[in-house]
Amino acid sequence: MNGPDYYIPAAALGFAFAFKLPGMLRDRHDPLLRSVCAVLLLAACTFFFAAPPTIAAVNRLTGVPNFSAPLAYCVLTAYSAASLVLLVNWRGGSPEKTRRISRRWGICYSLLVMALVVLFALGDAPVERLRDLDTYYATTPYIREMIVLYLVAHLGAGIRMTVLCWRWSQQVRGWLRAGLVAIVFGSIFNLGYGVTKFAAVFARWAGHDWDALSTSAAPPLASTGALFMALGFILPLVARRVSDNWRAWSTYRQLGTLWRELRTTVPAGTTSVRISWWSPADLRVTQRESDIHDGMLSLDPYFEPALRAGAYAAAIASGADRRQAQAVADAAMVAAALQARTADPEGRIVSSAEAYSAEAAEAPRDLVRMSLALRHSPVVKAARHRLPLQPGTADA
Repeated sequence: MNGPDYYIPAAALGFAFAFKLPGMLRDRHDPLLRSVCAVLLLAACTFFFAAPPTIAAVNRLTGVPNFSAPLAYCVLTAYSAASLVLLVNWRGGSPEKTRRISRRWGICYSLLVMALVVLFALGDAPVERLRDLDTYYATTPYIREMIVLYLVAHLGAGIRMTVLCWRWSQQVRGWLRAGLVAIVFGSIFNLGYGVTKFAAVFARWAGHDWDALSTSAAPPLASTGALFMALGFILPLVARRVSDNWRAWSTYRQLGTLWRELRTTVPAGTTSVRISWWSPADLRVTQRESDIHDGMLSLDPYFEPALRAGAYAAAIASGADRRQAQAVADAAMVAAALQARTADPEGRIVSSAEAYSAEAAEAPRDLVRMSLALRHSPVVKAARHRLPLQPGTADA
């Protein structure tokens, strides 16, 4: 594998980290978000520092042959520790217990990092190896122990992550489950990386040459695993944002009928807040709901509780549930009030308007259902034209 084979997964993981970073900055005290960001950042650094061009550059800058080896191994070990801390936070429990276990893993892997540095300092690795250091120095004292130590740490963390993510994926649904399954696949590929590396080292100990497993088979497994894990971390967040935006735009569109009808109640010359075309859907929905409430307020003197009660009864008789019947009744009252206001622009004050306002305050109006009822309900159509309210299809 060449530089791009390492830099592409590093970039993918870096992108995932950048995607998560704003959430962590907004809630920097959330240990779960911090753990996720740490895992993604360290995974990206692992691939960056394991790339042959980076290895050569670091060795050249430090003037120490194979200085990149302990550096890459330490970053990989830190990534394994971050993965275990992430699992601890995912599993949940009391904050004290979570902090205690996380601190324990942090101390354990910090000692491992120190041991890797000490073993490299004690060993002798004068010949620079950009791709096959694991097998080239598999029998060299101290360097051999350093290689085994980082592989054991990596495999141990990978096994725990695979098992726990798989168990959790059986307990959840939707995009979170899809993300967890992707992380499980990525962990399996990472385990394959560790196994092939170990197999090549064991073969060296036995006097065989299986170096191709370490130099040719292991790196693609690690790259594939990294891409799956980046997908697993990004997928639930992206899917949730897309779903939220779709829901907001759908609500905005569904409110259109009610909003357009009530726009006629706004006095001429009234200034309104302008929303730019790039404004988010949530802000547009809020603005449209505010306009609707203002229009309803201007229609309040024309509302007739008796008409609403009749529309509610007709909707119930048509088979609508209570929530739908309330929306149909409110929509019918709005439609009739709009007609009454058109017929009496001077302002006919209904004596029972105050009583209706108190009743309406007991439960918020369902504006979306009201808007759909304005468009589709025969009960609303009958109320608009002052026809007798007969039971009919009230579904919106």
